[in-house]
Amino acid sequence: MKILAVTSCPTGIAHTYMAAEALQLAAKEMNIDIKVETQGSVGAENVLTDEDINSAHAVVLAVDTNVDKARFQGIPMIEASVKDAIKDAKGLLQRAVDAKPVAKENVEQKVEKSEAPKGKQGVYKHLMTGVSFMIPFVVAGGILIALSFAFGITAFQTEGTLAWALMQIGGGTGAFGLMVPILAGYIAFSIADRPGLVPGMVGGLISANIGAGFLGGILAGFLAGYTVVLLKKTIKLPKSMEGLMPVLVLPVLSTLIMGLIMIFVLGGPVKAVNDAMLAWLEGLQGTNAVLLGAIIGLMMAFDMGGPVNKAAYTFGAATISAGQPSMVMAAVMAAGMVPPLAIALSTVLAKNKYTVDEREAGKAAWALGASFITEGAIPFAAADPIRVIPSIMIGSAITGALSMFFKATLAVPHGGVFVLPIPNAVGNLPMYLVSIIVGTVIGGVLLATLKKR
Repeated sequence: MKILAVTSCPTGIAHTYMAAEALQLAAKEMNIDIKVETQGSVGAENVLTDEDINSAHAVVLAVDTNVDKARFQGIPMIEASVKDAIKDAKGLLQRAVDAKPVAKENVEQKVEKSEAPKGKQGVYKHLMTGVSFMIPFVVAGGILIALSFAFGITAFQTEGTLAWALMQIGGGTGAFGLMVPILAGYIAFSIADRPGLVPGMVGGLISANIGAGFLGGILAGFLAGYTVVLLKKTIKLPKSMEGLMPVLVLPVLSTLIMGLIMIFVLGGPVKAVNDAMLAWLEGLQGTNAVLLGAIIGLMMAFDMGGPVNKAAYTFGAATISAGQPSMVMAAVMAAGMVPPLAIALSTVLAKNKYTVDEREAGKAAWALGASFITEGAIPFAAADPIRVIPSIMIGSAITGALSMFFKATLAVPHGGVFVLPIPNAVGNLPMYLVSIIVGTVIGGVLLATLKKR
């Protein structure tokens, strides 16, 4: 019996490959022949061929983004999230083994889904699809802006210089200017496939231009996607004219409807909310700033790359969308680095409480944490959630609070320790490092104390 699988997470960095590895290890234990296609940030790898699909008994889709299911027509599909695959790979594979073949006369594909509510799961998946396509633009733009700041905070104002060129490429006229349109466009794409791209991206661009920001982009993406779905259901053309639907009718009508609603109905209120949020952030001082930093830290460590973590990250990225250093983004990255670092430290402090394999994984966690890949903590959290998750949440909360207390700022939305040497990328760098170290030590010591032998 041959089982196929596809794994894909929003960022395409860690969860995608961890889920694939978990499925492969479980298949080996269960003596199942498996082939796993990973759809990560570098594109599809180990791609499933037609021969693989024709010989497969079932396919496991461990995905948090929309993937092409049409090629699996005729075989049972088991749908779940990447976290389900990491936590219970054997359970998913058993469901795939037990799945009954699809009868040839059945037109509809047989799909078994996880128990998450369909509507909630759909909205989350659409949002995460948009975020997954947006993140490379955020990272590329942010690092190029940071490199521009290396020549001086105001060096980019001198036209014709390298600093100016870097700001043009990475800033509002380059990668950063595309973030919101890409976010909105691929949310709409996830909902309505290719016809959703045009109204979604136009809606995102309108949102960015009128100052509605990320919130407006998210709304525009959902509005565009569901508008296209509604138009496809309601407009019926003669067969001879059906070719006009994707190239004329849908893009024109959906873009017109979405644009008018964004400009005359939603744009103003969303801009007011966005402006109020930014004003609130700029006015944060003392206890309020520390409390926000602690909340950000708790969110970053709570599900280590899941929806809560991504919500905090997107919030932080939104605060540097204008290319300005942000206290919130600094707290987000510092707090996101702590969980793997704290776990790695605990494997050193309490060696006798970890297996040999766990201690080896702890060595990798140092690198993952330093690179701001919070997902490096997941294998440890999955094995012992009661002790690991509270420990890393406390460490991250302290780091986030300290980062805000010291008014550390960050002009880069990713990169971990590798962007810290860039001049002017981090404001108050010494105390920023102190924040990360203190949270790591507290989280690591707490976990080493709580862990059982």
